Amino acid sequence: MWFSILVFGAAGSVVRILSDLGAQYPIDGRNAISFCNLLFAGNACALVVLYAVHRKTWTIETLRGLSWREWCGLLVIGLLANGIAPWLFFLAIENTMVTNIVLVSQLEPPLLLFLAWLVFRDRCGVWSILGSLLCLTGVALTILLQPKGSDVMIGRGELFAALAAVTYAFSTIIARSWLKTVPVGIFSVFRTGVGTIGFFFVVIYLFGPIHFVDLGSPMLWQWMALYGGIIVVSGQLAWDFGVRRSRSIDVSVVTSFSPVAGILAAFLILGEKPLQAHYIGGAVLIAGIALCLLGARQKGAIAMVAPDAAPSLEAESRTGFKGV
Repeated sequence: MWFSILVFGAAGSVVRILSDLGAQYPIDGRNAISFCNLLFAGNACALVVLYAVHRKTWTIETLRGLSWREWCGLLVIGLLANGIAPWLFFLAIENTMVTNIVLVSQLEPPLLLFLAWLVFRDRCGVWSILGSLLCLTGVALTILLQPKGSDVMIGRGELFAALAAVTYAFSTIIARSWLKTVPVGIFSVFRTGVGTIGFFFVVIYLFGPIHFVDLGSPMLWQWMALYGGIIVVSGQLAWDFGVRRSRSIDVSVVTSFSPVAGILAAFLILGEKPLQAHYIGGAVLIAGIALCLLGARQKGAIAMVAPDAAPSLEAESRTGFKGV
């Protein structure tokens, strides 16, 4: 899990640097490593590897055992979590600092807590409520304390990041409500496949087939060996392997370091120096996460995650952008 958190933390920075690299070396005036090409190719790589790992789950008996409600849930989650949400994250990366995106993305856990209470009537401890409020305050301070007149377009990128976090939160609630008994292999592969195909046709509808004209570029696929192999595939496999063999409280502790990993990656890879707003908002955010962890520990969240179900879907909300 520690490995996967470090990999996911670097995802946004790697996407930014690859896109800039493609812009520096255009092919016929076009960026072959555009955000759309990178997202589609990343999802395609993830789909192939995930199916290879989980192919034994894809039996006729297992597929027939799924209800129409579960198939509908898988379809909706695939479009939301593997199509729309990553696209919003890519738009955010294009319009603001990666550090801003990392912090604004922490809207998702408090929203998920609220939705779990609203939909499932989950009991929320005092520490969890206070921690969630502090997380929201930290995100708000990060945005409101940004210096005016900076080179970064403050507002648009943060809005895209917030919408992506909201989309992920709703997809998690749908998964918890409809897909409790769906095996991990079917859940992961089908969701990725729907997201890949859905995103492809949506982009063609919006921008035309010419938008993917460089999808077969050797330059794109050379860099996909790095991005798809390390960020998308190894990170996701490490997460699935680790989270199913850990206590839920350990998962909460590890994932609480996601914003720290994302900010450090932006500093080391992109050279983004945190602003005063990041220090203030980040400190409040970390205090909120600490209170949430205290609430989880007092609640006795120490159970092992079931290996035959979608692993710790709520915990995924704290990992942030995963590259797909």
